[in-house]
Amino acid sequence: MELNAKRILIADDEPDILEIISYNLTREGYEIHTAKNGQEAIEKAKAVLPDLIILDVMMPRKTGMEVCQVLRSLPQFQKTLIIFLTAMNDESSTIRGLEIGGDDYVSKPISTKVLISRVNALFRRVIKEDEESKILIIDNITIDTLRYVVTINSNEIVLAKKEFELLHLLADKPGRVFLRNEILSQIWGKDVIVGDRTIDVHIRKIRQKLGIDCITTVKGVGYKFEL
Repeated sequence: MELNAKRILIADDEPDILEIISYNLTREGYEIHTAKNGQEAIEKAKAVLPDLIILDVMMPRKTGMEVCQVLRSLPQFQKTLIIFLTAMNDESSTIRGLEIGGDDYVSKPISTKVLISRVNALFRRVIKEDEESKILIIDNITIDTLRYVVTINSNEIVLAKKEFELLHLLADKPGRVFLRNEILSQIWGKDVIVGDRTIDVHIRKIRQKLGIDCITTVKGVGYKFEL
């Protein structure tokens, strides 16, 4: 194990999958922790504070999605990376997982090469985001990328992880129109396949939570931030 290795928690009720994933990610230099059900995943996450959590969607004692919702409600897990493992390849399940705070998903049966590439890609993205971290201030709106907090007139507003990232992407370049494909690529990644409705749902929630109409729809093209 490398010094200061990234910590990964893997939660799956299938021992063979836990063993295979653990072995391969350990070879990549990651520090691995495991859990056999959803409740144990929450307890282990609180104990080790992993940098990334791999959650099987269908687990006893809380599903992967229920675990994700619990952890995302806690401040210490707002920026923790989460990958879902799922045998359900329908679009609605994928959208649901991403809406509640998942960063990516990998379909079963699992290709260890694909999983490793997704894990490495997520960590590279985080390093890039950390290098670009800053506090963005536009009129009475403050977007703090270090704390994942949006403040309007001194009132803090809580956004889900993807909602925050989407708002920051648009607000960082006011007036610029972002194409739908560009938004999907930058927020969800090129390897994650989601429908256009995913963007629409997130934009609607951002507007509702902020209580101001700062995101304009450019019909047939994309979205832009303007006050």
